[in-house]
Formats: sequence, C-alpha cells, structure tokens
Amino acid sequence: MIRAGLTRTLMAAMAGAAAAAAPLCALAASNDEVYTVGNYPVDAQAANAVAAKEKALADGQRAAFRSLLKRVVPVTDYARLKRLSSLQSGDFFEGVSVRSERNSTTRYIASLDFSFRADSVRAVLKQEGIPFVEEQAREIIVVPLVRNTQGDVVKGAASRAWTDMWKSLDLEHTLTPIDLQSLKPEIHADTLKMLQEGRGGAERILAGEYGKPYVIVAIAEPDVAAKRLNVTLAGIDAVGPMALKRSYRVFDGDMGYAMELAAVVGQGVLEGRWKAIKTGIGGASHGTLVALQAQYASLAEWRQIRRELLDLAGVEDLRIEAETAQSANLTLRYPGSPQDLASALYGRGLSLQTGAGGLILRSDY
Repeated sequence: MIRAGLTRTLMAAMAGAAAAAAPLCALAASNDEVYTVGNYPVDAQAANAVAAKEKALADGQRAAFRSLLKRVVPVTDYARLKRLSSLQSGDFFEGVSVRSERNSTTRYIASLDFSFRADSVRAVLKQEGIPFVEEQAREIIVVPLVRNTQGDVVKGAASRAWTDMWKSLDLEHTLTPIDLQSLKPEIHADTLKMLQEGRGGAERILAGEYGKPYVIVAIAEPDVAAKRLNVTLAGIDAVGPMALKRSYRVFDGDMGYAMELAAVVGQGVLEGRWKAIKTGIGGASHGTLVALQAQYASLAEWRQIRRELLDLAGVEDLRIEAETAQSANLTLRYPGSPQDLASALYGRGLSLQTGAGGLILRSDY
C-alpha cells in the first residue's frame, strides 16, 4: 500500500518536475491518448470483497483524475488547479479496464486503466484559462541497467527490480511514451562512461545500435554502504541531449522503494522537459545555459573537476564539446546566474572566474 501510494503521489507531483513556463493558453495538437491514466495501482480494504472493490474503484478514479490534470498542466500552473478542486471526477469519467487484479474476502488490489472524456477536460481547462499540453512526444527508448560500485553492469535480482519499477509505470499514455529495452551487448563500458561524463559521441552510438534517435540509459548504482541509490539518466530524448544525476536515500535497507521513487521521478523529468519545450519557454530546463572552459594540470585533476560538476545540485545537460590534455570546453545548465554557479562551485573546491575568452573553471585545491 505504501508503494502504491508513492506511485500515485509522485507520478502526479513529478510529472512536470522539470517544467518552468510562463502562463500560456496555447494548446498542442489534439491527442485523446493522454486522457487515460494507465497501469494505475489501487488497494482498498472493507468489510467484504464487493465493498473493497467499490472503494478501490472510487478512490482510484478520483486520484487518477488528479494525476491526469497534473500530467497535462505545467508544474508552474499547478496552483491554478485549486480552482478545480470542486470538480467531481465522475463528471469526466469514461471507463475503466483491468490489467491485473486479486482480492481476498476483505481486500482488493489491482492495476487499472482509468479513461476520462478528453473534450470535457479540455473544455474546463480552457474555461479556467489553465494552460495544458496534450501532444505526445515521439517514443523514447529507455534502457534500465544496474551497475555496482566498481562500475560493472550487473544482472540478477537488482537488475530485474530496476526494470520492473519502470514497467510498473504508465509507459503508453504518458506525454513521453517509453519503449523499455535491455542493454545491447554492443554497448560497451566506455560508451556508458562517456554518457555519464557528458562526453559527445555516446548518443550517436546508442542511436546506431538501437536504430532510433531517442535513447535514454537509466543507470542505477546501489551503494549499500552509503545507504544511497545513485541514478543517472543520460542520452537524447525528444527535447535534446540530457545528463541528469540524482541520489536517493535508502531507508531501512529497502532498495526497492528507492528504485520505485527513482523511476517515478525519472519519468516525471522526461515529461517535464517535454512540457517545458511545448509551452514555449525555449528550452527543456529551468537552468541558464553556461559555456565555460575547464583548465587543469592532469587528467586526474580533470576527472575530479568533472565529478564535482556532475554531482553539483541543479547542474543539468552537461556537454563536453572538446577536450585536450590541459583544457576542455563545455556547456551546462544551472538554475541561477554564473555568479550563483561560481558560489556553489567554490564550496566544492572549484574556482569559476571571467577570463579573456569567457568563463574559466579551475581546481582551487
């Protein structure tokens, strides 16, 4: 029940986590597909099996409707959804289909697809002047894989669990449809390393091997000793290149719970990037594009600088355009000014200063 609640809550809350758009009322091309909230978990108990099922369906319908609204509305306009708090989900409800279900004499557990009337939802959003996005992006291939602390790709229970968490999401009706695929044997460790480090060329390798332009590798790295799950999403989605690293705490040794959270957040980021670009802010991130040159005395120092950049909260879309034995030209997005970035880097032992050719980054150790 805890995990079902997590999925319901975070799928709604994170669906626009990366979006940041000014209020707009423009609509994308019509698409009824996104008005179905699929693979939705319900779990209810009551005095008997019939009452438990009725409760699960009613509660699930209301919650799925809230998730739908947050799916199509940019996160910056979530506050406007308060105007719709008096709406009854039943007035928009079209039907429900069962993917899987099981029950006892007092409990009902299922995965359901809740469909809502697209025209009715559109009409109320237009009436209230609430912007929304309903155009689906082109399908993205997502490749979930697990690596150990030594950087080796591992199989077994952890790999299956990470993949299953992605499978439990609504991959069909989301704004960013996902095709889950396994790691091809032609994708070597050096390609994965290039992806994580934001070096160019890895995306072309992925596109060539999978035969499609949009491929995201979702790398989960459990660190049992540190009680953390480190996750990297890297590759190209329908918006453009991305390299996002996040770390999740593992509570009470429950790595599965952390994986579920990470998968929900990951899909939310992909949706949010798409909503951001479709609502016209001109970019997929709410960060400022920063171009700089990193200077270093050795490749070991460059690896340390790169690691600090990737681990800095707020840094997204790190792209290494060119590198030599002593310098590298790169771009990144950061939610603040270059001065804010300089202050954040200072706390990590890095110095960002203005030079003759632009911003220069050096180690301050």
